[in-house]
Amino acid sequence: MKGETKMLESISLAVIQVPPEMVRNWGWFVVFGVLLALLGIVAVARSLSATVVTMMFFGWLLLIAGGIEFVSAFMVGRWTGFFLHILAAILFAVTGLVVLIRPVIGAEIATLVMSMFFLIGGLYQIGASFVAGLPGSGWEVFGGVTASVMGVVLLLQWPLSGLWAIGLFIGIDLIVDGCAWIALALNLRRM
Repeated sequence: MKGETKMLESISLAVIQVPPEMVRNWGWFVVFGVLLALLGIVAVARSLSATVVTMMFFGWLLLIAGGIEFVSAFMVGRWTGFFLHILAAILFAVTGLVVLIRPVIGAEIATLVMSMFFLIGGLYQIGASFVAGLPGSGWEVFGGVTASVMGVVLLLQWPLSGLWAIGLFIGIDLIVDGCAWIALALNLRRM
């Protein structure tokens, strides 16, 4: 009991200092948030295009990672995992090339993996919330059911879901992030 009171006192004393520059420039945060939200709306409306662009970006990242692994293989020398770095470089580069050459197939595979992650992760979250029995576990169950349903929807529509899912999810994330920036800006304005 004494420890809880002390912890609550320390939490209530925590004060966040906001730099005055942030308060003065709150309008730029609004602009940034609006642009992110608009970009998200475009991504949702054009989810196929957003999916292909995302996969192309991911392919280039994998190619760059392959190059970095290749260079690091020679930097570490033979005795510290030379062949593991070369193997990783080949894996990254080949995967990146496949994704760049066939972005739709890459999106379908990524969506299949993502749907399995949602389904298995959601079922685990449901089970874990019942086993743990913590207060407020209803939200954990709700989150698990939501993730499981998303996984099932993606699986039932696969491989077609690979054409829209990634772009849709990125668009939704951009909209939510944009709204968060706008909310931050409006709170800064009140300061």
